[in-house]
Amino acid sequence: MAQKQQHKKLGDTLWNIANDLRGAMNADDFRDYMLSFLFLRYLSHNYEEAAKKELGKDYPISTSKEVKADFIVPPPLEIWYKKNKEDIDDFEKQMRRKVHYVIEPKYLWSNITELARTQNDKLLSTLDKGFRYIENESFESTFKGLFSEINLNSEKLGKTQKERNDTLCKIITKIAEGISDFSTDTDTLGDAYEYLIGKFAAGSGKKAGEFYTPQEISSILSRIVLLDSHDPTQGYKSKLSKVLDFTCGSGSLLLNVRTQLKKETKGKGTIGKIYGQEKNITTYNLARMNMLLHGMKDTEFEIFHGDTLLNQWDVFNQMNPSKKIKFDAIVANPPFSLRWEPNDILAEDFRFKGYGLAPKSAADFAFLLHGFHFLGTDNLSDDGTMAIILPHGVLFRSGAEEKIRTKLLTENSIDTIIGLPANLFYSTGIPVCILVLKKCKKKEDVLFINASEHFNKEKRQNTLDEKHINRIVQTYQYRRDIERYSRKVSMDEIEKNGYNLNISRYVSTSQEESKINLKEVNTKLVSINKRIKTNTDKHNEFLKELGLNLI
Repeated sequence: MAQKQQHKKLGDTLWNIANDLRGAMNADDFRDYMLSFLFLRYLSHNYEEAAKKELGKDYPISTSKEVKADFIVPPPLEIWYKKNKEDIDDFEKQMRRKVHYVIEPKYLWSNITELARTQNDKLLSTLDKGFRYIENESFESTFKGLFSEINLNSEKLGKTQKERNDTLCKIITKIAEGISDFSTDTDTLGDAYEYLIGKFAAGSGKKAGEFYTPQEISSILSRIVLLDSHDPTQGYKSKLSKVLDFTCGSGSLLLNVRTQLKKETKGKGTIGKIYGQEKNITTYNLARMNMLLHGMKDTEFEIFHGDTLLNQWDVFNQMNPSKKIKFDAIVANPPFSLRWEPNDILAEDFRFKGYGLAPKSAADFAFLLHGFHFLGTDNLSDDGTMAIILPHGVLFRSGAEEKIRTKLLTENSIDTIIGLPANLFYSTGIPVCILVLKKCKKKEDVLFINASEHFNKEKRQNTLDEKHINRIVQTYQYRRDIERYSRKVSMDEIEKNGYNLNISRYVSTSQEESKINLKEVNTKLVSINKRIKTNTDKHNEFLKELGLNLI
């Protein structure tokens, strides 16, 4: 708990800096600067710590703290580079083996902050070159375009180059000061980064839906896909081969799967590789930074920039079924009821064939079918689990969606439907549901969980606490029937309802009004009237004795 408070405190400190410094700048624009600087800070610190271990006694001692205001203190690594030019290549090869990347000393955060502290007019150009270096040369698996949305020459920073340089000096100095009092470990900075993404999302309204899933909802999806697919009562898996989020936003949902796996296995759980796809370029860059900032090596994840509905990622376009990539865990929070352009080519697409195309007005089922097609494992004893957040309309809308829903049900692919409270998301106030899908599931029923009435009401939006999350997950895990909360519904009953999956049709949260016994009520009224008459007569007798007959 103390560690969690530390992470939040750092997040709040950085958030206050952001509010103080952004002035009239749009919060989304400032977010990109702020988070990019934090990312550079993380990469630099991680690199310098690894260099210290690698060089040992040869690592230069930091210069005196008594520094003149206009004197730039070079990073210790820069001093080593100048003295050992012939050893630089070998050193960098070793660093690539150990931390998977290299940063030239002049582009390290420690040098950038010195340029900022001394108001050096080379800050802007050095920072710009540093970003390009990291994108193209730092990593062997290059991160091209990682800072493509960061315009250091934007007039939002200032009209002249000097003004822009001065603004950057101020922002970077404040961030450096804000971080200095806190732990520099990966978890602290990574969680502060995630916290800031959430805070910026809270102020972004509908745009927040493009990049952020609230952590409590992420935790529900994560824990569900981590449970044993065929028999969740067996508990959590200790190993996942591949995890996918095909609309990954800033990557928070994927990282939550990783966090929950570590938590449930006490740090022993492993994930072979994490895959994410994102259409928005800014958000795609955020996701790549987010992965690295949480201590993931570039070989442990792959994020692709492209349109999921058009299936633009080559890794998914294996026409040979035996070579089809499979994922044992899929989580997703796609944009709700997105308008799209289905066509004859997509009608023959292997993802949708046999099900049909989602309507032009709502691509919800197109996203679902994309993920469902790639769900599965090479281990036949465990076919994997997919958990996807969708609007309630997919449960009951007619037409093309009804046909897709009916086929999924008759194939026994829909395992559980969870109704969540309204106003949980920054981007919309509507209530949403979680669909849990499996291939070849054993249970011949569908579990409905109606959690719509269970939440904490806050000023701006509703929230779920650990108690609410645990109840949902445990009800799913043990397939419990709980009055006015959950029920296992047979396929016969669902068929009789025309394959309509409206949650309240199967689990109503309303309490039955108690039946009124009219005979009992009449007897009570007669008795009350008798007592009234008796007491009134007595009262009048007393008045008469006192000579106060008022009748």
